[in-house]
Amino acid sequence: MQQKPISQFHLFTKRRFLPFFATQFLGALNDNIFKNALLVIIVSTAVAGADGSTNFTTNLAAGLFIVPYFLFCTTAGLLADKYDKALLIRRIKLAEIIIMLLGCYALWSMNISSMLVILFLLGTQSAFFGPIKYSIIPQHLDTHELLGGNAQVGMGTFVSILMGTLIGGWIVTFDNGPLFVGLVAVIVAIIGWLCSREIPDAAAENPDIVIQLNPIGQSRENFKLAKADPTVFYCILANSWFWLYGGSFLTQVPNFAVTVLNGHPTLISILLAAFIVGVAIGSLLCNKLSGGSVEPGLIPLGALGLTVFAVDLFFSANTFQLANQGVYAVLPSAFFGLAGGIRVGFDLMFIGLCGGLFIVPLYSMIQQRSASNVRARILSVNNICNAFYMVVGSLIGIVFLSILGCSIPQFFLAIALLNIIYLGFIFYRVPEFMQRFKIWISGGV
Repeated sequence: MQQKPISQFHLFTKRRFLPFFATQFLGALNDNIFKNALLVIIVSTAVAGADGSTNFTTNLAAGLFIVPYFLFCTTAGLLADKYDKALLIRRIKLAEIIIMLLGCYALWSMNISSMLVILFLLGTQSAFFGPIKYSIIPQHLDTHELLGGNAQVGMGTFVSILMGTLIGGWIVTFDNGPLFVGLVAVIVAIIGWLCSREIPDAAAENPDIVIQLNPIGQSRENFKLAKADPTVFYCILANSWFWLYGGSFLTQVPNFAVTVLNGHPTLISILLAAFIVGVAIGSLLCNKLSGGSVEPGLIPLGALGLTVFAVDLFFSANTFQLANQGVYAVLPSAFFGLAGGIRVGFDLMFIGLCGGLFIVPLYSMIQQRSASNVRARILSVNNICNAFYMVVGSLIGIVFLSILGCSIPQFFLAIALLNIIYLGFIFYRVPEFMQRFKIWISGGV
């Protein structure tokens, strides 16, 4: 008999969850405040030059944040299995304060090279935090709380991305904005460290691990651990696919808003918010739809929605263009009053919502089906795959938009079709997903 669902919000009353949630939320917020402030500085000043180097510097910044995941996630997974995770989090948050103090100086001096170094250090810190983030959840939460905990963390992560994007891009435009960004980042880092001090101890799961200075060889071992349970490994591949899929949309929304929808730049934030709020809503819905248990049947539902609403976005964008020819610099207040505007917004929100339904059960399954003494190392494999798929997503975007000359709506349509093919393969390899979907849709247990 299915267990009566418990409100996932009760976790915010628990010391074993709230300080951790606040710590990870503030960390993701800080990353995005600094990163987006830096991108605004690169684009809006003459430091990068007018010779085309702006695009190079922008892409370099994005790469410098992702590269540490390839370099350090394996070691991070080993450390998270070997030592107390709460202690590691506190040390990582101390490092963040130091990094942000250096970042404050780099922003004050407007030294782009120093800012890029700081961005690399922030990526390194995030790479070390990643395996701990999801491996500590099952250590502090009961089985029936696992899905709700992941839903809250997933919601918090995407909301912090949105808030960091808006806050960093907004404050940096003030007089002395870069300095204010640095000060805000330092304050957020200090608050995050104070929160981390309240996280209960999370004892080492495998203290006998020997840390080897051979990340490539250790990565192979970690991949073997992940592949030991095929379902876990395919969950990792499906999870990473969402980061490719979602990243493809988030990356193109700014150009989509301005060049396809003829929107004012302020429309970009509204459309990004629609997508991210959708992810947050979908994440929170998981607990209710599954009755509080980890339900693989939600994953095909989310996968179907990712394709259906992306295909509809292709048609709604074309409808909007045809109905509003000659209209330019559309403000958000006017956009939703134009023919097709509401439909475009709803499509982006429901793509995000279905993404939340898709990704939260995947994280929960990886945690639930990994042995506690190797869980962090398996999650380090997940983080490496996430980073790799995000890079692949960028390359796919270059191929479709720059080489093949597709429009952005056509690119969205192509990604939606690739979603069917890729996830169809995953569901073929793991029949449990579709079996549970049929049972869930019929109201069974």
